[in-house]
Amino acid sequence: MTARSPAEIARFIEAGRGTAPADLVIKGVQLLDVITGALTRTDIAMVGERIVGTYGEYSGAQEIDGAGLFAVPGFIDTHLHVESSLVTPLEFDRCVLPHGVTTAICDPHEIANVLGAEGIAYFQRCAEEMVMDLRVQLSSCVPATSFETAGAELAAPDLALLRGHESGIGLAEFMNFPGVLFADEGCLAKLSLFSDGHIDGHAPLLRGRDLNGYIAAGIRTEHEATGLEEAREKLMKGMSVLIREGSVSKDLHALIPLISADTSAFLAFCTDDRNPLDIAEEGHLDYMIAEAIRHGAPLHHVYRVASWSAANAFGLTDRGLIAPGRRADIVLVDNLEACSVRQVISAGRLVTPELFAARGHVAPVGMDSVKARPVTAEDFRIPASESATRVIGVVPGRIITEDIRLDLDLIDGEKRADLEKDAVKVCVVERHGRNGNIGRGFVHGFGMKRGAIASSVGHDSHNITVVGVDEADMALAVNRLIEMRGGFAVADGGEVTAELALPVAGLMADTTFEDVHDALIPLRAAAKALGVKLAEPFLQVAFLPLPVIPHLKITDVGLFDVNAFALLEPAPAPGGNG
Repeated sequence: MTARSPAEIARFIEAGRGTAPADLVIKGVQLLDVITGALTRTDIAMVGERIVGTYGEYSGAQEIDGAGLFAVPGFIDTHLHVESSLVTPLEFDRCVLPHGVTTAICDPHEIANVLGAEGIAYFQRCAEEMVMDLRVQLSSCVPATSFETAGAELAAPDLALLRGHESGIGLAEFMNFPGVLFADEGCLAKLSLFSDGHIDGHAPLLRGRDLNGYIAAGIRTEHEATGLEEAREKLMKGMSVLIREGSVSKDLHALIPLISADTSAFLAFCTDDRNPLDIAEEGHLDYMIAEAIRHGAPLHHVYRVASWSAANAFGLTDRGLIAPGRRADIVLVDNLEACSVRQVISAGRLVTPELFAARGHVAPVGMDSVKARPVTAEDFRIPASESATRVIGVVPGRIITEDIRLDLDLIDGEKRADLEKDAVKVCVVERHGRNGNIGRGFVHGFGMKRGAIASSVGHDSHNITVVGVDEADMALAVNRLIEMRGGFAVADGGEVTAELALPVAGLMADTTFEDVHDALIPLRAAAKALGVKLAEPFLQVAFLPLPVIPHLKITDVGLFDVNAFALLEPAPAPGGNG
């Protein structure tokens, strides 16, 4: 928190006592106390970015009529990747803040895995210009593992150089939990560097004594709990559980029963990965709040989870309550149950288009980060001598995948897509210009009947991932992404039928969130035309190469058994590539 001058403090005191006018006053609003659940009609007075008065009458230079509205603390998204919104941080600000998200705690490890320290520094510069408070954690896993090719590497000394920025809180999600459990030297160095502060967790399905060891390393939060028993164990062992609802990972409904008077102080909400189409159609944290209440969670405890509890979990003691001395982050809704946001106040400023227009410009980075060579259909052949095949099984609504065994027919000495068994090809093309690797395998669960879809968003090393039935269409989609400098593409019958350019590090558009929203609609339609039955196929593709989420994944090096934390023996590459 910024130190205040004696004159500023005197101004807060005078306005709070009512002996001087405030800067901004909300008149006659119903204030929800997220601690007791009480609803009280009152004025709320603000000076600068601070609340100075509640439960009384005030006058101010600017006044807002709060009649018919309810005031709740600004919402805090406790874990997300801005890059997954497919827009730059400043566009994310404009997209999400009107939904009441006044603080967002991000891990920039997507852009960091492409650009390294330059990517994190870009996010820090953006945070300085944004209206919402974007907190930029320092990425712990660049790369996430040693079994993939990333565009950069960040060791503990590199992270030490990035510490000290005003947007920082601590170390972002420690995804390499096997590295923690087996005391990997590099992991220990990062944990030691941040041992006096906050460290975020990431330990899907980790239980028992291994979980104890992971938490004992100083890790405080967990957003990967997908079931009640797992979440309860993590709560019992002192972790704050961040309930997640993204575009692919949808854990909210499974974990709503966790929200109670006993637990709400130790829970928070997060979105992790959510794109502009879902934000427009459903909402953001406002959607999560309304859904939790609709399914029976106690109302003021839900709002507590979205604000005060979230703030406490990350040591943000200046916010999370509408009370004197707190940061003036306030959401005005006209229906508490529906969380229908009408106006938002961020750091004492009414959020308007003019407020966004007044921000400074931050030049994008990584506009030429896609350095893959063009590919051919031949690159996606999978020579084989036996039919037994380990296949990645996609689970709709989850980033956890299954490890399926299928017998796939051999045709002319190679394995091909088997539509009856819903087994199509998935390949990962190294795109950072380091080695030209291509990992090859099969995936079940897309329902694809023809064509291909490709993405340069591929967590977390962000190589190009392509899923397809036809090798020529797979090559066409990948080559189009190379031409566009990153993005999504759908190919069908030798034509690109839909695309979205994401040239900022191959992850984000250099256009508005409205443009991205409009482009995602025909992309989904084009994927559906191929037979794809997944609601969010592009982000589902993006999680296939994530080798820290069980059970079977694929990287540019080959298929990866997450449970064994080892690569499977790669298939022979056609033409010597990969």
